[in-house]
Amino acid sequence: MKTATPLRSEIEKQYTWNAESLFATPQAWEAEVENILKDLPTLKKFEGRLGNNADTLAEALETQENLTARMYRAYVYAGFSYSVDTTDQSAAAMQDRAQTVHGQLGAAAAFITPELLSIGRERLDGWVKDEARLEKYGHYIENLFRTQAHVRSAEVEEVLGMLADPFNGPSNTAGLLTNADFKFRPARDARGNEEEVSEATFWRNMSDEDRELRQSTWENYMDKHLEFKNTLSSTLTTSIKQNVLTSRVRRYSSALEMALFASDIPLDVYHNLIGTFKAHLPIWHRYFEIRRKALGVKTLESYDMWAPLTANRVKIPYEQAVDWIAEGMLPLGKDYVGVMREGCFEERWVDVYPNQGKRTGAFSWGAPGTHPFIMMAYTDEIFSLSTLAHELGHSMHSYLTWKHQPLVYSDYSLFLAEVASNFNQAMVRAHLLRSNPDRDFQISVIEEAMANFYRYFFTMPTLARFELETHTRVEEGRPLTADTLINLMSDFFAEGYGDTVHLDQARVGMTWGYFPHLFSDYYVYAYATGLAGAHALAGRVLRAEPGAVEDYLGFLRSGSSAYPVEVLKKAGVDLTTPRPVEETFTIMADYVDRLEKLLN
Repeated sequence: MKTATPLRSEIEKQYTWNAESLFATPQAWEAEVENILKDLPTLKKFEGRLGNNADTLAEALETQENLTARMYRAYVYAGFSYSVDTTDQSAAAMQDRAQTVHGQLGAAAAFITPELLSIGRERLDGWVKDEARLEKYGHYIENLFRTQAHVRSAEVEEVLGMLADPFNGPSNTAGLLTNADFKFRPARDARGNEEEVSEATFWRNMSDEDRELRQSTWENYMDKHLEFKNTLSSTLTTSIKQNVLTSRVRRYSSALEMALFASDIPLDVYHNLIGTFKAHLPIWHRYFEIRRKALGVKTLESYDMWAPLTANRVKIPYEQAVDWIAEGMLPLGKDYVGVMREGCFEERWVDVYPNQGKRTGAFSWGAPGTHPFIMMAYTDEIFSLSTLAHELGHSMHSYLTWKHQPLVYSDYSLFLAEVASNFNQAMVRAHLLRSNPDRDFQISVIEEAMANFYRYFFTMPTLARFELETHTRVEEGRPLTADTLINLMSDFFAEGYGDTVHLDQARVGMTWGYFPHLFSDYYVYAYATGLAGAHALAGRVLRAEPGAVEDYLGFLRSGSSAYPVEVLKKAGVDLTTPRPVEETFTIMADYVDRLEKLLN
């Protein structure tokens, strides 16, 4: 059996996130949380007074921002501490406390939006013009009145604020179940040796050349999810019902409208994605057939999607990965690359290696006043390099937004976030394919690209179809059971796979059970639209179009200071049309062509 996943305590400090840059000790964190709670009344004292004058409003908003910034730091510290070790009960308690206090802050600030609306647009616009401290809130106020129809009374908003914490229940339960409680049967390879199956080893095993190991790993992993299908389906259904409830309380026509309205995204964006995806499924069917032939198997299985097409995959230590990513991003300038390199090394943005209890997947997270931290499980190969490039795209997006925008615009929607992350991957792949003509290296890079496309441009659109259908059924009062969810998921995959891939109905149908995205917000579509936007923008930079680099950097600096669709239009891509999705399928088809030639 391969070496067991190390304990958290066995990871060298240089490869762990810089927790002490936030709080020196958990005790210091606790003291700050207590101080935040003590200071909440300083915000409540403005209740009923925002309409007095511009000065009072400015003071209230500054008080809210101060408390919010402090809360963000505390929340990030607790959440990241738990994510890197879900078996740490003290970290779990910190995260639970942080969520509770976050909800209390939301409840304390609930009066602000209704009172601003009661002041009126004309009066507020005048204050923004005349009071320097309010000038930055122009877009915020414009957006506030855009959403006015969906803002309820102060009492209702207070209740919705208090619901933020308990409504995290489905996501937390699913995460604890799959990340902390699930213990998988070990897999067996072709020689009869046992191999560990865990969240940390799953993808390593699934990309192994040993087909029996892949099959055993996949079956044991999916069978554990099937064993708890009723618990997971109840949790997912509760999350969907919460979305539907919130959409109705806020008077939207559907949960989908609510999910898109927050960022002013037209419904056509969602439906165009699904329609364009379905129209281009033959490209996927062709890729599956090429993969089947390359692997020399009679029938391609779901567990063959990550099997290596070359036995000579390059090993890439973390430090080498950072170097290659930096080289790939040089078209954006030395300043961009310098910040990124310093973050990876001196400032310890990245929690690098796997350890027992570490959450599955990878993400970038932080807030103004923190580093844009990255959690991942680096495994010294091309896929980990690409994941690191992806998350650094998120982190640099955050870094530049926080540097150039006030707190009120310091966040950005997932619709924009996935553009920045996939842009980095597109740029780095282009660099790697140019810099090393070796056949096996080229195959490895294209394999990684197609694995990423498989996740973002195959699985995510399929999950988007699933998410739309499940929400629609709940909205129509139709029941959802574990078997309903499994059958629905397997039907969508059957259409996507075509005739080349064998469908293991129960296990493939359980795919929804291991995607944490589905247990919270309604947003998986944005991974696919993000991939499309990224390749459109990377194409401009790679072609050295005039203004392309500055347009892209301007996008990274914008945060939420304008609506997402408009931010992207200004950078050079329009996702309200099918064109970027179609262009990205053209890029994918080129990868498929190149792969076929390399394999022949």
